[in-house]
Amino acid sequence: MPKVFDRHAPPFDRLTGPEIEDVRAALDIGYFRPGDVLLHRGAPAEALYVVVKGAVEERDSSEVIDLLGPKRMFDSRAIVQGACAHDFIAAEETLAYVLPRDKALDLMRRNPAFAAHFYRETSDKLEAFASRSELREVGALMRAHVAELTLSPAVEIDGDRSLAEAGHLMNDCHVDALIVHEGGRTGIATGMTLAKAVVLEGRPLTARIGDVARYGLVTVSPQDFVATALVAMTRHNKRRLVVREGDTFLGFLEDIHLLGFIAGSSPVVTGRIERASTVADLAPAAREIAGQVERLHRQGLKVQAIAEITSDLNRRLLRRLFEITAPEEIRRKGCLIVMGSEGRGEQTMRTDQDNGLLLAEPVDAAELDAFRRRFSDALIGFGFPPCPGNVMVSNPKWSRTVEEFESEFRRWAVVPEEHAFLDTAIFFDAQAVAGEARLLDHAKLALIETLKGEKVWLGHFARAIEQFTVPVGFFRSFITAEGRKGDALDVKKGGIFPIVHGIRAMALELGLTETSTSRRIELVSAWGVFGADFAHELNQAFLFLSELKLDAQLKALRGIGDGLVRPTEMSAIERDLLRDALFAVKQFRDIVRRHFNLSVF
Repeated sequence: MPKVFDRHAPPFDRLTGPEIEDVRAALDIGYFRPGDVLLHRGAPAEALYVVVKGAVEERDSSEVIDLLGPKRMFDSRAIVQGACAHDFIAAEETLAYVLPRDKALDLMRRNPAFAAHFYRETSDKLEAFASRSELREVGALMRAHVAELTLSPAVEIDGDRSLAEAGHLMNDCHVDALIVHEGGRTGIATGMTLAKAVVLEGRPLTARIGDVARYGLVTVSPQDFVATALVAMTRHNKRRLVVREGDTFLGFLEDIHLLGFIAGSSPVVTGRIERASTVADLAPAAREIAGQVERLHRQGLKVQAIAEITSDLNRRLLRRLFEITAPEEIRRKGCLIVMGSEGRGEQTMRTDQDNGLLLAEPVDAAELDAFRRRFSDALIGFGFPPCPGNVMVSNPKWSRTVEEFESEFRRWAVVPEEHAFLDTAIFFDAQAVAGEARLLDHAKLALIETLKGEKVWLGHFARAIEQFTVPVGFFRSFITAEGRKGDALDVKKGGIFPIVHGIRAMALELGLTETSTSRRIELVSAWGVFGADFAHELNQAFLFLSELKLDAQLKALRGIGDGLVRPTEMSAIERDLLRDALFAVKQFRDIVRRHFNLSVF
């Protein structure tokens, strides 16, 4: 049969030469007019279809859930399960390869790799894809550029200056090395250089720094690979290299910077945070945290691990800032909290700040107002944008006594308005960062108790999952209008939010104080709301969508794209996984609708 059949498209790429010839012999080509039904919902699938030209709609009742274009295959699930879960209808004039079901099943029996494609659940395919992604990241660390690493400042000094002046300059600039200009030569002098000159060689402090500097700099450029810098350090037995661009000295690249980069530099940042004694001391650490995400992503870490590392560093930063800026009475009577994605431990890219303060009892009003301003202003200075909803310590609504919070909870329950649902979602995700964590524990239990048994209120709360949908046009455009700039999907709104909020609503109803979405899925499943297999699949979908979101955000930072996901730029397997992940979201939305009886609202 057709010689143009693409044997390299999954899963046919797993077949042997003779098996491919069997496929060619068994293949037929079908022609379908717009509206023709290729497969009926509930009916057995008598063949496996691969679209050659045109498009086929996959429908669940009256809703289009996917549009299958050239090289897309269907319905592999029905081949092994016996019946179709959806209708497949030609959206336009369509040509498709038709492989009889018996032949497909025969190939599965003969070729385990081919069979694995059909039998693996969505979650397994997602995990396999993640593993392949990690393999592609091998060596990415060494392909990073020197410009991406932390550098020590390049402080320059004339060779005629004295050893004493050089020492004072190092101290004032908080550096351990200077670039020395001596006539037409350029050298380096370190703290150890000064110590040897004075202690071991007996030179006076008035001696010239140019006489003790070491010349013949080993340099790298910002565009050089990290691997190049590492080789230069090893070859020349140097602990630091000079980074220069043309005649401009940009800084020193030290071995500790390379080690920190290889380790994700988290321990280095943590040390800087713990040693900080002023707000100004914390600023460099805050900047380094912001740069961590891309480095960790390049090193192949999964989004969940990146979020955990980033959240830990951010919380350490906030805790130290609280210790530095809060008066003793507030530190003793207060609990600093983070909310939103930070509270759930799922923030990767830095967004607006969501934080608050719980107090055991009233404190001095003037001191509290001053602290509110100092704390929020410092975070803004660190690069944390103000929250558009003003969910910040600087807002008295989010920094007050536990008793006042509990009164607010009762108002939220009595007046089921949109702001009450939003504020509940924000607070329910809170995590303690510093101070008396028991205050937050007490407040959360009070919130849970206030809403216990409030079925109607909880239904209204859960209904926010309907706020964003995946438009049908999205599926049509990403299949048929490849490359068009309008082909974009906001996976946060269309995929991640329904999972996060739906599972949050269930956790609130069940009185679960866990904030992590993945952990909430596991705990809600343990209560029997849905099965363990679906819980695993839903969590894998959540992590996959989060990975896509992070990829798009990092590309936008580099000036590529706008932070949205474009299926036309994805591989076939990525598009297939995206479809499966969004289908899991759709299934979960249906579960939430039934669980909270949303049809009555």
